[in-house]
Order: sequence, then structure tokens, then C-alpha cells
Amino acid sequence: MSKSFQISRRAFLARCTATAAATGLPLWFVKTDLANAAEAVTKPVSPNDRPGVALVGCGGMGRGDARNASRFGDILAVCDVDQEHAEAAAKQFAKDGKTPAKYGDFRKVMQRDDIHVIVQATPDHWHTLVNLAAVNAKKDVYGEKPLTLTIDEGKLLVKAVRERGVVLQTGTQQRSDKKFRLACELVRNGRVGKLQQVTVFVPAGIRGGPFPTQIPPAGFNWDYWLGQAPQVNYLKERCHGTFRWWWDYSGGPVTDWGAHHNDIARWAIGQDGPTEIEARVVSEPVPGGYTTPPEFEAALTWANGVKQIVKTTPDDSPYGAVIKPDGQRNGVKFEGTDGWLWVNRSDLKASRDEIIESPLPDNATRLEVSNDHMGNFFECVRSRKNPIAPVEAGHRSASVGHLIVIALRLARKLQWDAAQETFIGEGAKEANAHLAREMRKPYDYSFAG
Repeated sequence: MSKSFQISRRAFLARCTATAAATGLPLWFVKTDLANAAEAVTKPVSPNDRPGVALVGCGGMGRGDARNASRFGDILAVCDVDQEHAEAAAKQFAKDGKTPAKYGDFRKVMQRDDIHVIVQATPDHWHTLVNLAAVNAKKDVYGEKPLTLTIDEGKLLVKAVRERGVVLQTGTQQRSDKKFRLACELVRNGRVGKLQQVTVFVPAGIRGGPFPTQIPPAGFNWDYWLGQAPQVNYLKERCHGTFRWWWDYSGGPVTDWGAHHNDIARWAIGQDGPTEIEARVVSEPVPGGYTTPPEFEAALTWANGVKQIVKTTPDDSPYGAVIKPDGQRNGVKFEGTDGWLWVNRSDLKASRDEIIESPLPDNATRLEVSNDHMGNFFECVRSRKNPIAPVEAGHRSASVGHLIVIALRLARKLQWDAAQETFIGEGAKEANAHLAREMRKPYDYSFAG
């Protein structure tokens, strides 16, 4: 062994040890992960290899996504029905004396040949129409979670993406977090024994109202913002950061943090969807206020016999802050015949140290690897391969939340055929009527081109 290789090996081990200490991940996993990363060949991105990017939906999340995307592409256009948001985004992404073009209608963005990638971060009820418009224009899409508002929207989007050969990454970025990937690999490889129950804790939503009717602010296209949703009078509480607490536009805590944690639960379970769903409201909304229940509990059964519980915790804020330090954190707990495993964005722990610390064998089941969600997307834009959270994964994981929403709204136990994506058995007709929503014209599927 040459001295140079010894130094290289020594440096590699030192880096692994430092990384393990900083992240709390086991040393064996860090070694494997860094070794695989070292072997991967990534072509350098030249100035001519930076695709043109447009941001649709210029709120805080959208500007954060676009800032992340600007590492790999050039922000050429921004679009929002709120002129203040569009102005702020254009100012933020001005570069070398050039300011991105501003639009109020995303369909005009899709007409530009120099736009190759759409970063979509609108409220949930606009996700599908913007994504479809991009797909129809053969532009690749980074789309915020949840991928869709309804299950039928997801089926339509999957079909369109595959027919047109575009790359779509769902913004469930926990798939690109080493802690979550390791947790799912450990569960898949039987580290907790036979998996019996998965418990998902999500931050409770917000109660509030009733709210006074107001006049839309200047420069804000309220009708366009409403889109496919029913026509109602403007309330500032219906839009921007609080849109997710209204059934018309989202699913409350079910599809907020639930979109992230249910995706991880499904990744570990390894199946498309549950067979049985029931749910109950724990805390009712205020009459005349937000319409999604701030607290709920759901029970799902999967074909392999795994039980999944999804419930809210009031101890964490939906904005990520800790409310009660000694309370129940949001995250995912996997329980099996030989122990349990807990994971969230801060922690990875288990009932026994060896569940995590003991290396997996060489022939263990491994999941797809991404350590940079946006980077993975742009790498797939170049390679035309599937990203870590492709359209099918986004659709199936979003569907878990949609199923819970339907069970909550109907207040009954439901049977689900995941292969056919339809309800069966008692109450199926009523439940299947909720697979789609009536879309207010002209903001129906034809609006997306």
C-alpha cells in the first residue's frame, strides 16, 4: 500500500468519524455512504449547462426552493398572482444586472423556450394545474408537496408525466435525508423484527375564526388565486401562509407535515397504499373559521398486516417550533417484534443500540440514495433518470393523506383497493365521489393546456 493511499485512507476515516459525530449517524453507515459518493461520477456543470428556471408561486417556500435551485440553474422568470410576491422574488433573484421577468399568469411562462425547469410552490389546490401545464409544455418540474389536491389529480399527473417523458421531483425532501433513509433501510431489513405498527405524529393545526370579510389588496388577483376552488369573499386568512387550514385548498395537518411523514412511513412499509382507513376528529374547527380539524387521529391497515396510526401532537408548532419541550415530538415510530425505531428531522434512536449501530450485511436491501433533494432533481434533469421522489411516489404518498381526509369528512371506516385506486365495500359509492373535486370554470384541466 502506497503512502499516498494510506494518507487518503486516513483522511477518509477521519472524515467519516467527524461526520458520524456531527450527525449522530452510525460510523458504518457514514463509511458506506461516503464511499459510494466518492465512487459516483458527476459531470461538472459548465456555464452552458445551467438550465433556465421559472418560479411559480413566490411565497416564502417558493423563494426558498428557487434559491436552492439557483445553485444549478438560472432564475429567468417568476410568477405569482400577488404582485408584491412577484416583485420580491424578482428582486431577490436579480443577477449581473438582469432581473427575472415577472408574470401573473403561469401559462405565459410555459410558452418560453428558454425555460426548461419549473419550480412550483403554489398553494395545494393549484399544484396539479401548474404541474400539468409544465408537463404539457415538456418542462421538468420540482413540485412542492403534497403533489396533488385529490387522488384523481394524481392519476392524471402520473399518466401525463410518463407519456411526455419529463422529470418530476416531489418536494418531500426527507427522502434525501440520511436519517430517514437509514431508518427505512433498517426497517426493510428486519432490524425491529417483523414490522407490526407505524405511528406518525404530526404537529396539530390551527384553530381560529370567524374572520371578517375584507377587500382584496391592490395587485392581488383573488379570483385567479381561488382557481378551481369555490367562489367566496376574500379573507386574508384564506391565502398565503394559512391557506392549508381550509378544506377548499388543502387538507390541514393531514397533508401538511403528514405529506412528509406519511411518505417516510410508506417508504419503509414498501407498499402502494393501505387497505383500510378510519379517522376521527379530535378537536373541531371554530364555526365560521378555518375548516380543517386542528387535531385528528387515523388508523390504517396495510395488506401485509402492518397497522399505521396517524395523529396530531399539540406539542410542536406546524411551523417547526417546539411548544412543549418535554412533549411528544413530530416524527415516525416503527414498532416490530424485536424492538422499535424512532426518526424525525432531529433524531434517530432505537430501543436497543445494536438496531442502529450494527452494520447491515452486504446483501441487505438498499433504497435509492440522494443526499441533496434539489441536486438530485437537477442531476436527473441531465441524466433523464427517475429522481428520488418521482411522480408515482409523490402520488401514492399524497394519496395516503387524501384517504385520511375522505375518512375524516365521511366519518366512517373505508376499504381501499390500492391496485385499482378505488374504494370498495360498504360506503364505496359515497367515498369514490370524493376522489375528485368539482373544478370551478375556467380553472379546470383545460386551463393547463
